[in-house]
Amino acid sequence: MRAVKRMFAFPAQVLAPIRQYLLSAKKRLELRRRTIRSEDPFSNPDRVDDNAATDADAAEISGHDRAEALRYEVDRRLITIRKALTKIKIGRYGLCENCGKMIDTDRLAVNPMAELCMDCEKKRKR
Repeated sequence: MRAVKRMFAFPAQVLAPIRQYLLSAKKRLELRRRTIRSEDPFSNPDRVDDNAATDADAAEISGHDRAEALRYEVDRRLITIRKALTKIKIGRYGLCENCGKMIDTDRLAVNPMAELCMDCEKKRKR
């Protein structure tokens, strides 16, 4: 028997502050991404490509690796925020992506970008 996906839409007055929070978080993360890019040693136009000092080269590589890791995490969070904003727009916010049941409002209060209900999250982690 196939699970029936229930449709439920939060009232607009409930979603408005969540949407504002997500838009604010998105803006902060986009600014953080630009900052990380500017701090990446590989993006420095004055960088010398044929640097003979191994310690300077190692520091640049280490700095670049750190910037790439930070940028990856920021990009992942931006994707989840964009997905949540899209769900608000199409009326699917708060519904589990796996089973279609409503995600507990306490969970959404802690993590407005939650994509799975607790049952599906537990199954996924096993």
